[in-house]
Amino acid sequence: MSRQSILSPPAALNALETALGSAIRGKPEVIRLSLVCLLARGHLLIEDVPGVGKTTLAHSLARAIDCSFHRIQFTSDLLPSDVLGVTIYNTHTEAFEFRPGPVFTNILLADEINRTTPKTQSALLECMNEGQVTIDARSMPLPEPFFVVATQNPSEHHGAYPLPESQLDRFLLRLRIGYPDAAAERDILRKSGHSGETVNPVCTGAEIIELQRQVELVRADESILDYILAIVERTRIHEALQLGVSPRGSQAIFRAAQARAFMNGRDYLIPDDVKSLVIPVFAHRVIVQSRSALGVRRGEAADRILEEILTQVEVPL
Repeated sequence: MSRQSILSPPAALNALETALGSAIRGKPEVIRLSLVCLLARGHLLIEDVPGVGKTTLAHSLARAIDCSFHRIQFTSDLLPSDVLGVTIYNTHTEAFEFRPGPVFTNILLADEINRTTPKTQSALLECMNEGQVTIDARSMPLPEPFFVVATQNPSEHHGAYPLPESQLDRFLLRLRIGYPDAAAERDILRKSGHSGETVNPVCTGAEIIELQRQVELVRADESILDYILAIVERTRIHEALQLGVSPRGSQAIFRAAQARAFMNGRDYLIPDDVKSLVIPVFAHRVIVQSRSALGVRRGEAADRILEEILTQVEVPL
């Protein structure tokens, strides 16, 4: 295909955006980024204060896709077996049987993931990275598509366990929803805050899998790859960053950029696909030097540093 190849976004994508827009008012970019994450076969971390629609977004996405959905309310006493499942002895059959946990689903809502202990948090690592669960030396694949939407409140510290770097790195994107504008909040009041419950299925899990396959066919010129690598290298040598972006982060932004291009009707990448995703893909993967984060939250400091890096890297023509 030529570089000017423009495609019409599939009807399923348009229907998904419309369905989610009816539940999450005034946040079209948040909705698009959530779908980018899904199409790129990633997992989504939504980090914001209570009441801005984190759980509503996850619920609405699950309702809009005709596939299985489970929600886990993470608490301090939750065990890994409560997430993954457990092997028990059946006295009737006189054999051990595996009882699958809620992770065996297509869309998993991990609500308030930083409320549970690191041991339980880490139970999701293999699931998110390899799409399987290993219990008693037996590996069991998870259904496809498999999409984890995790929420956490960054402003609370009592009874919370911050996600370790290895866990954060498994999330393709981290989003903040933010407060709605006055017009959107007025509309929320009119709908009594229950608009998410009216979302109906508009596509199937099989359609999502096919869209994910199409996303992988989106092409990238060498200049785009050089642009990604230049940004990544800057994060590794920046004096305000203790830890830069890993090769897994490089792969993450490439996959996310492919999904963004696909949603915009293109089968090739442009610099804006990369530039617009740098903060949601990289901000949770870097570690800011303590002296550079004085007086601000770590996430906000990372955002500022990444914005600075974007101004320093030459954009390919």
